[in-house]
Amino acid sequence: MHGREPGSGFPQPGGTALAEEVEQEILRLGGRSGRFLLEQVQAAAGAYLAGREREAVRLLRPVRERIPDAIGVRELLGLSLYRAGRYREAARELEEWARRSESALHHPELMDCARAQGHRARVEALWAELAAASPDPDVVIEGRIVRAATRADAGELDEAIRELTRLARRVRRPTRPAAQRVWYVLGDLEERAGNLARARRYWSELRAADPTFADVADRLRAIS
Repeated sequence: MHGREPGSGFPQPGGTALAEEVEQEILRLGGRSGRFLLEQVQAAAGAYLAGREREAVRLLRPVRERIPDAIGVRELLGLSLYRAGRYREAARELEEWARRSESALHHPELMDCARAQGHRARVEALWAELAAASPDPDVVIEGRIVRAATRADAGELDEAIRELTRLARRVRRPTRPAAQRVWYVLGDLEERAGNLARARRYWSELRAADPTFADVADRLRAIS
């Protein structure tokens, strides 16, 4: 679905350092091996941000085995597995992270893992938890995108379009990453429904806001 970054404990694009609380957790739980384990996680975080999720998984698995109570490690491993398309394994790590952290931050990824496995009831259950928690508005938007995509997978294409169209009207402009994904998915759904003019409109607005977003330029050319 998407590749949001880990929580605030991890470096964001352009950054290099882990947050102090994540470092201290790894050092505390790792004991004499703490410094080595921390270096492995730092390398994994860099690989994840560079789009080398399989390398991140390779680095993180042994660390998670050594310090399974380090929830920051589970978060990054779960997201790396998710990006690598290993949805069953990703769900296990992210569910454990959500339980221990008592956070719904990564419910959109969990919903997408359930969607990929055809577990629609689980998607709806996770959506209910996310809506009740009402975390950052962009996280809720991501959840709505996955919910709509799940409905489209089930043949409810018109309902999925209506759900995201209502969301797009509230968001108004595709200036934030979460909003840009709304415009992209709406264009995809409209194309699937045969509404090429609407698809062109959404993708044109998205390209104007961010010409480098995914393959939007190619998709526009394909329906022009």
